[in-house]
Amino acid sequence: MVLTPKTESKLVQLKAILEGHQAMLIVMQDNPDPDSIAAAVALRKLANTLANTQCSIAHGGTVGRGENRALVRYLGLNLRQIDQLDMKQFELFAIVDTQPGTGNNSLPSEIEPDIVIDHHPCRQQTRHSRFTDIRSKYGATATILLEYLDAANITPDVPLATAMLYAIRSDTQDLGRDTTKADIKALTALYAIANKRMLSEIQRGKVSRDYFQMMADALKNAQVFANAIVTNLGQIENPDMIAEVADILLRDDQTNWVMVTGYFKHKMMVSLRTYEENVRADKIIHGIVARKGTGGGHPSYAGGQIPLKDNTKRTKDRLEKTVLSRFLKQVVKDSVPKQPLIQK
Repeated sequence: MVLTPKTESKLVQLKAILEGHQAMLIVMQDNPDPDSIAAAVALRKLANTLANTQCSIAHGGTVGRGENRALVRYLGLNLRQIDQLDMKQFELFAIVDTQPGTGNNSLPSEIEPDIVIDHHPCRQQTRHSRFTDIRSKYGATATILLEYLDAANITPDVPLATAMLYAIRSDTQDLGRDTTKADIKALTALYAIANKRMLSEIQRGKVSRDYFQMMADALKNAQVFANAIVTNLGQIENPDMIAEVADILLRDDQTNWVMVTGYFKHKMMVSLRTYEENVRADKIIHGIVARKGTGGGHPSYAGGQIPLKDNTKRTKDRLEKTVLSRFLKQVVKDSVPKQPLIQK
C-alpha cells in the first residue's frame, strides 16, 4: 500500500498515547458489523505491538447476523458486554467505527474516549478526544486501520487479514458503494494474505429457523410507495435483521429507497438503503430522527435509533406514523397510495 503522510503522522501520535498504559477498552457499535469487529481487532494488534498495551473488546448489544457470528468464532474473540465491566480497570478508552453521542454504542456518557477511529462524518463531540482519525470518504474503518498496520510494519496474520478483507467487502458491498482508491488498495493487499475458504464459510454463516419466519413476516408486511418500500419487523431479538432485510428489499428493480424499522431494547431502530445518487441516506436519516433520536451513515446507507417513551401500542403507532411521514416527504415526490409488495 502507498502510505499517506497523514497516516504516518497519526501513527506517531497514537503510539505516544498508548505508551506507558497497561489496559485499554476498545468499544464497538452495540450490534457490531464486520467492519466494527475487524477494526477493533486491528487496533488491539496495534496496541499490543506498539506499546504492549493489553485490550478488551466490548459492545452493548448482540452479534446477531449469521455471518458476523461466524466471523467472531473464526477470530476466537471473547467479546465483553460493556455493562458487565468495571471501567476503573482501564487506563485508556477507544471507540472504532462509531463516535461519541451517536446512540449506537454504549460507552458511558461520562467517559470521554482517548481514541476515536471511524469512517462516518465527524461529530462535534468527537473533537474533544485526545486522538481522532475520521475519514468519512473511506468505505470502511478497516481500511484506515490497515494503513496504520502498514505504517508500523505489521503484517496482519491470516485471521485478521481475512476479517479485514471481509469487513471492506461487506461495508462497500464488494466495492459497489461509497468506495475510495484506498479501499481498493487495501482489499488487494489483504486478498493475498486472507484465507479464501474461511472467507466463503463466513459469508455462508448459519442462521436459526427464526430467521426465515422473520424474513417471511418482513416481506408480508412490506408496503410500496412509488419508488420506496417500507416494512416494520416489530419487536425483535436480533437487530441486525433490520439492515439485512433492507439490503434484500433494495434488490427490487423498481425501488430506489428502502426503510426498515423494528424495536429492540426500548428503541425503534431504523435502517435506510438507497440507489439514489442525488439524495444522501445520511441526510434523510437525520430528518427522520430529528429531535427524537440519533442517526448517521453514508450516502447510500444509514441507520438511526429513537428511544421509546413507553412500550405501549399507542406510542409505537404514533412513532411509526411520524417516521413514515418524515421518510415519505423526503424521498417520494408524488403522493401515491400504498400497495403491498407481495400480493395475497
